Amino acid sequence: MALAAESGLRLDLDIIDYLILVLYFATVLGVGFAARRAIKTSADFFLSGRSLPAWVTGLAFVSANLGALEILGMAANGAQYGLLTLHYYWIGAVPAMVFLGIVMMPFYYGSKVRSVPEFLKRRFNKPTHIFNALSFAVAQVLIAGVNLFALALILDALLGWQLWVSILVGAAIVLTYITVGGLSSAIYNEVLQFFVILAGLIPLTVIGLVKVGGIDGLFEKVRQSPLGDAALHTWSNTGSSADNPLGANWIGILFGLGFVLSFGYWTTNFAEVQRALSAKNMNAARRTPIIAAFPKLLIPGVTIIPGLIAAVTITGLGAKDGDLTYNNAIPLLMEDLLPNGVLGVAVTGLLASFMAGMAANVSGFNTVFTYDIWQAYIKKGRSDDYYLRIGRYATIGGVIIGIGTAFIASGYGNIMEYIQQLFSLFNAPLFATFIVGMFWKRMTPWAGFWSLLLGFLASLALYVAYLTDAITFNSALEQSFWGAGVAFVTAVVVAIAVTFFTPSKPEDELRGLVYGLGGTSNGTVVVSGDKVWWRNPVLLGTIAVVLAIALYIPVW
Repeated sequence: MALAAESGLRLDLDIIDYLILVLYFATVLGVGFAARRAIKTSADFFLSGRSLPAWVTGLAFVSANLGALEILGMAANGAQYGLLTLHYYWIGAVPAMVFLGIVMMPFYYGSKVRSVPEFLKRRFNKPTHIFNALSFAVAQVLIAGVNLFALALILDALLGWQLWVSILVGAAIVLTYITVGGLSSAIYNEVLQFFVILAGLIPLTVIGLVKVGGIDGLFEKVRQSPLGDAALHTWSNTGSSADNPLGANWIGILFGLGFVLSFGYWTTNFAEVQRALSAKNMNAARRTPIIAAFPKLLIPGVTIIPGLIAAVTITGLGAKDGDLTYNNAIPLLMEDLLPNGVLGVAVTGLLASFMAGMAANVSGFNTVFTYDIWQAYIKKGRSDDYYLRIGRYATIGGVIIGIGTAFIASGYGNIMEYIQQLFSLFNAPLFATFIVGMFWKRMTPWAGFWSLLLGFLASLALYVAYLTDAITFNSALEQSFWGAGVAFVTAVVVAIAVTFFTPSKPEDELRGLVYGLGGTSNGTVVVSGDKVWWRNPVLLGTIAVVLAIALYIPVW
């Protein structure tokens, strides 16, 4: 296939395709209005009344992450970097998801906190709490903008709408069902969206593989492309950053991505943790991220593989701007490969993914804004109905700000690079502060604040140095890996240093918040599970990690 940049990306939908889209949007809004009837308190709106089964929260957990970052971003990475993108799943997600379920959910769920910043307030102090609440709120509206921008790309491909019109329409749909139905609406729609996304991407992948001669034919075409054989291996060419398309060595991948970025994202990102907090009991909460880990293992088949197919079939892919940027790998494939009817399902799947991602960001934002900013520092002691109303206002505000940040995302040819930079700035220092404070009872309140702040500033300084060419890296992604590592190390060192010069909290105030101090954080809770052996989080988590390692072997 040869596409010219000036040809314009337009998907030729017919009446059947549009009917599928209309049916989907009607269902999404119907779920929102149905969920409204169950909302009586702010806990119902923000945490679904902690009443949902593990399979629902588990699918919502993975679907909430299956937004623009996952679909367009990972396909873009697949086209640009090849199978090295698998690291974002098998070492950059699954181990951290298992760790969250086995080790950290007992702290979150057992302490009955309503958000991650609230946990930091109880473990450290108010300055740590407000800094994390504000930084989380900023990060969520920035990432919501990524999903809105991706949604706008598809609407532009569908209807030829201008970017700002597409952004406003996409925002209005998400705004309606979150404002009306709260977290329950978001979660049940995320379960629906998970299956719709797969229904759209599986046919695209299968038809694409048939076109290039199966997986063997695809790999042979990749070897003959500018990516070369190095793009078909995950570890064997990472001894030097110059020997692989990603431009990263195994140290950066293992420590920066596999430890700091992945654990920082999956264990402290409230947009994800919120899904587990809505589960009906402790065991369901612990199984939530572990259940999500199993589909996560296989999702590369419908994201990275289509990206590789696009790389070898679309001439000129990888332009700095226009229709042939890496971000458009999936829409370009859809235009080339899918017949009407199937095209409607695929487009619906893409729109579903972006809406799921944005809904996760907005529902996380409205909870933290209401509980951790408005109720904690601006209007204390009001009625529950008042805070429920503020939550709905916060939803509207978050979407409006997301509209603005969508234009920031539009300036990146590969949105994954943008996202990874946000993670290295916000999540990496947060994870360091969390992990030291959770396992070291001596860590002081002010050590929590300064480690969080200086870790953020260290990552920011490295990013600025990279932008100004004071320090060079082989790629923006390599810089984000090292930025995460610098933030983590800085935060740990600062946490230890400040602890020796500031007073600790009494042990009675740390029970249930620090490992080994009773409450929910004793070792028995961490290693125990459901009495039914096949529902045991430790067993399920072990199986997921073993599978992640095994999947690497054929593409080592």
